[in-house]
Amino acid sequence: MANGQPGPVDRELPPLDPFAGVPDTRYHVAAADLLRPLVEPGSGSLLRWRKQTSNAPIVPVENAYITGRLDLRGADLDCLFRFENCRFEHAPDVREAKLLGLVFRRCWLPGLKARNLRSRNDVRLIRSVVQPFPGGTEDGETAVQRGDTRERGVPDAAINLTDAVIEGSLVLTRTRIASHGRALQADRLQISGALLAYRLRADGEVRVPGMRTGGNVNFSGATLRNPGGFALDANGVHIGGSLLCEVDNFGAADKRQPFTARGVLQLPGARVDGDIVFRSADLASPQRGAIAVEAWDSSDPYVDPWPALVADRMRVEGNVELSDGLSATGTVRMINTRIGGTLRLARARLKVPRGAVEPFYDRALHLDGSEIEGDLEATALRVPSGQLRMADVRVGGNVLASNVHLEHADRDVFSARRMKVAGNLLLTDATVEGTVRLQGTEVGGSIELYGTHVTAPTVRPQTSYSVDLRTVRVGRNISLTRSRDRHFRATGGVNMDGASAARRIDLTGAELESLPGHDIALDASDLTSDELLLSPGTRPRGRLLLRHAHCRTLDDNDLFWAAEGGIELEDFRYDVLRRPIGMKNDRAVAKRINQLRTAMNGYRPGPYDQLAAMLRSSGNEEHADTVLFRKQQYRYEALAQGYRVFGPGVRLWSWLQRWMVGYGYRPVRALGWLVGLLVAGSLYFWLGDDPCVADPGRYMVAGPRCAIDQQETGLQWNPVLYTADLLVPIVDFGNKGRWYMHGMDKWVSSGFVAAGWVLATTVAAGAGRMIRRDTPSK
Repeated sequence: MANGQPGPVDRELPPLDPFAGVPDTRYHVAAADLLRPLVEPGSGSLLRWRKQTSNAPIVPVENAYITGRLDLRGADLDCLFRFENCRFEHAPDVREAKLLGLVFRRCWLPGLKARNLRSRNDVRLIRSVVQPFPGGTEDGETAVQRGDTRERGVPDAAINLTDAVIEGSLVLTRTRIASHGRALQADRLQISGALLAYRLRADGEVRVPGMRTGGNVNFSGATLRNPGGFALDANGVHIGGSLLCEVDNFGAADKRQPFTARGVLQLPGARVDGDIVFRSADLASPQRGAIAVEAWDSSDPYVDPWPALVADRMRVEGNVELSDGLSATGTVRMINTRIGGTLRLARARLKVPRGAVEPFYDRALHLDGSEIEGDLEATALRVPSGQLRMADVRVGGNVLASNVHLEHADRDVFSARRMKVAGNLLLTDATVEGTVRLQGTEVGGSIELYGTHVTAPTVRPQTSYSVDLRTVRVGRNISLTRSRDRHFRATGGVNMDGASAARRIDLTGAELESLPGHDIALDASDLTSDELLLSPGTRPRGRLLLRHAHCRTLDDNDLFWAAEGGIELEDFRYDVLRRPIGMKNDRAVAKRINQLRTAMNGYRPGPYDQLAAMLRSSGNEEHADTVLFRKQQYRYEALAQGYRVFGPGVRLWSWLQRWMVGYGYRPVRALGWLVGLLVAGSLYFWLGDDPCVADPGRYMVAGPRCAIDQQETGLQWNPVLYTADLLVPIVDFGNKGRWYMHGMDKWVSSGFVAAGWVLATTVAAGAGRMIRRDTPSK
């Protein structure tokens, strides 16, 4: 019956089931009869509110099958139409109408024409079904237009709210829209309140570009289906509240319903004053075949042709929740987006099919150029296939990604080049297949990868690493260490070339392994930090590069020095050891020298000079000289190997210097040699005889020796002073050159002069080092 209106419907009839098909004639109410009381006599088709004080501003219609056309087009009526348990023969027409409100509860409609509608209260379709006829209507505005019947600019939708203005809310709760084209067309729709579409089911595109709402847009529990196209087109919308697409918790626990979309969610340029929530949502779009937008059919490697969510240039004042069970098959794309709060991906699952040829188009998450004022949280994120790409992203808080599982073997699985993070970047206790690439990233706090396993990296002709930390800048620490239960492991190596940490770079307990053919387990060239802790948990399988690296404090262990491929240490500088070498710990110095020699697999002077400089700066001069002594020994060994013909001579010369003067680093040994030579020379010249004494007419004989000059009558022979005069260069004690020497004596004296020069120079050099050691620096 039609309550409050005259009609032929029997009041004793049972309630109408509007979804059971066309009812019998007892439920029929002509649309013209329904509108007759609202038309002033003689007004023709112009509908105006009949000013009757006895009538309420509500027109209720219940349990009726509305026949004919409910034509309220252009009407200016200060009343609210409320239909309940009604079925319509034709789509109600409220285009350009001005109404107090419009309500359809448990109704079946073949469409709703509401372009340019002005409603001063809510427009509601609750638990209703909107199902256009396959053939369409004569004007085609609420049905599929086909062939040459298509009129350019005329919308094609089951519900058409284009340019409508609703001063209340638009409610579509539990309504089903079964359309062969667009389910809802609401371009530039203006809603003062909220858009409430709990458990809406729409087969066809829901199109609301340019929509403005004062409150929330709530699709919780809704199902939007438009495979191969846009499930929701919200390009450029402005939402005064939040966009909520999550689980509808109404009813018992087993009756809760998540938001589901089959097709692309299109939100580029959207403005949301509150939050965006997709908790536990189920998003999927076709991953092969036709694409939704022809512009996406491009060879541009940064295009995502089969996305599940597109939100480029979106601006959100609050948080974006893509978390807590969200499942997305297709790229979640948010390029150049600004998020005022936190982006949450915790416990989400993102997946895209793996590309076969370049460009691969297999990004699961694409955030290039986005700004996130809060945190980026991805705890327990699962990506069974696809890449997380975050180039040039700025995060005002922390990046929290503990216990994530990322799989994209042989490609970059986490690519965040030039990312800027104000807080910490934590990728901890994670299992990663593919390369983690953080090249050029700047982090105000720390980069923590403790307990993370990174395997199956990108394989390239020149470089191939599991973790790429080239030129990162970190305000505190870089930690690739053990967690409570797991070691950090990089099967493919770590690249830290040019990395900088203000405090500490820590690889304690790390397991580093290079790929065959690449053979570099760690590249730390040009690295700078305050502390560098190189104490891996297992022997590194590959070479370690520390060229031009610099730290103030160095800590290492035996496993580090036993790296399979050796260590490149040229110009590696460190100021102190975390565990200093004691003044009397000769064994520790000998061990470190042996580690240097073994690790370099050849002679390089720089690492020995660095170790000696570090020991000397710590006041350990004796051990510093020991290092330099060994350096010279290894130098001559290397030279001997290079000179095939002169090799034995080089080895002999090295042996003489080592045992006589300690390559100049054993001045006491040189002094001992001087004393020994003085004794030996004194004995030789004292015990030896000189035949010239038998010819006094020719030589001036003075005791057992002969003077050269006949006038040296007062000269007295002393073998000790003579030997000392030979051994001490420059200084002349008055004996050298005044006594006649010939034969073997001449050769012996010349040998003592040469030995004196060598040994005296060594003693002088040692004394000079002692003076420099005791002189305070200015």
